[in-house]
Amino acid sequence: MEKPCRMKRATDLALILVSAPIWVPLLLSLAVLVRLKSGAPVFFRQPRPGLHGRLFQLIKFRTMTPERDAHGNLLPDAQRLTPFSGWLRSTSLDELPELLNVLKGEMSLVGPRPLLVQYLDRYTPEQARRHNVRPGLTGWAQVNGRNALTWEEKFALDVWYVDHHSLWLDLRILLRTLRQVLSREGISAPGEATMPEFMGSTQQAGPKR
Repeated sequence: MEKPCRMKRATDLALILVSAPIWVPLLLSLAVLVRLKSGAPVFFRQPRPGLHGRLFQLIKFRTMTPERDAHGNLLPDAQRLTPFSGWLRSTSLDELPELLNVLKGEMSLVGPRPLLVQYLDRYTPEQARRHNVRPGLTGWAQVNGRNALTWEEKFALDVWYVDHHSLWLDLRILLRTLRQVLSREGISAPGEATMPEFMGSTQQAGPKR
């Protein structure tokens, strides 16, 4: 298992370095735009579970305003998204800073998406196996429905990836991700700005391929 992990890490670094002339200027330009249109801070940082559930600080462009209601509670996601922030999300460019997490070895280009810390004790033992690999910038669930899927469907796809991941599958996922980003499919769940909170599974879904 160690050799495939080293090969996956080497592939991540090679792809990031080769594409640096494209993504570095884009990252800097977007950082300036976020600062001008949404103010500070430019980046959103949040602890997320990584490999084997170890926490790391996920880095994204900030897309939510801090607006609250009269009781001090944050407004729903849809009300805190500005038009520019909505565009960032629809193009998935808000996730571009996660390339820094990949460079640091906290994430991979491909793997299950890193989710909220509070979900850790809500997974079934089977769903928790999604943490047996590094989380990814994109993943098998993202190219098979993304946020249009139920949580159970997404986790079943994540676990399938854990059991079948390979260099060729990763390249296939990256190509499908590019196509999906251009078409802007599956950005949000029906009736939601993003995804509803995962509260735990009542039953476990079977794997999809």
